[in-house]
Amino acid sequence: MEAQIASHFADSARLKQESAKVLAAPIARAIVLMSGALKSGGKILACGNGGSAADAQHFAAELVNRFERERPPLAGLALTTDSSALTSIANDYGYELAFEKQLRALGRKGDVLLAISTSGNSASVLGALRAARELGVHCVALTGRGGGKMAGLLGPQDVHVCVPHERTMRIQEVHLLTLHCLCDGIDHLLFGAKP
Repeated sequence: MEAQIASHFADSARLKQESAKVLAAPIARAIVLMSGALKSGGKILACGNGGSAADAQHFAAELVNRFERERPPLAGLALTTDSSALTSIANDYGYELAFEKQLRALGRKGDVLLAISTSGNSASVLGALRAARELGVHCVALTGRGGGKMAGLLGPQDVHVCVPHERTMRIQEVHLLTLHCLCDGIDHLLFGAKP
């Protein structure tokens, strides 16, 4: 069992090192996009399913509360947290519209959608991404496995952070590190170097 655990640590560390080479540039572009939206009075709306829903909520909490420094709250909202909205939309229209309808209600031009899907094929996230394009909301997509259907829906103004791996748990581990890089970068661009 200990050897198996050590193997998980080694695989995760190796993927993170390899991913840094290909993901640093898109993550930096995402930081600039998100910081610009927040500085201009926009907000970041995040969505995903399962573990990606937890990641969306984690990211929104870091924005609204704080990351590693004291600073004013930033406008972040997870579209995964309103159980009444989610269940009524899913019941009346189907779960595929769970994030799309919320984005249409809350999203405005100048906002950014953080769309998280390890496969890039989550129907509910794809719906939100389509709505974002119609609304003029830019997108930062966190995917893996080549990006799936989400890759084809992204425009030149969007940012794709695609983890070069097939395994869900490894993709999620890099997504979490990516979210922390986004939080740190946003704080740095909006509030300067850490004191």
